[in-house]
Amino acid sequence: MKLPDLSHLAQAGNQIAVRVTPKASRDRVVADEGMLRIYVTAIPEDGKANAAVQKLLAKALGIPKSRLTLLRGQTARDKLFKVLAG
Repeated sequence: MKLPDLSHLAQAGNQIAVRVTPKASRDRVVADEGMLRIYVTAIPEDGKANAAVQKLLAKALGIPKSRLTLLRGQTARDKLFKVLAG
């Protein structure tokens, strides 16, 4: 799986808005008209999809997942992540 290079977004304090599609056929990240779309195979139950999104987004950003925190959208498709200082 080839992820887009999002390392330019990996500065501490940056907030990244994403739209999530759980239960997708495969994990992928798509940059679509200024909006990041993240597709994960995980189901939206007990935070499994959120964890998968965090892991995939961190990989695309080239940072450890511990540097990403979910600010908004715990149970919504539209989520806002913040990059923490590392």
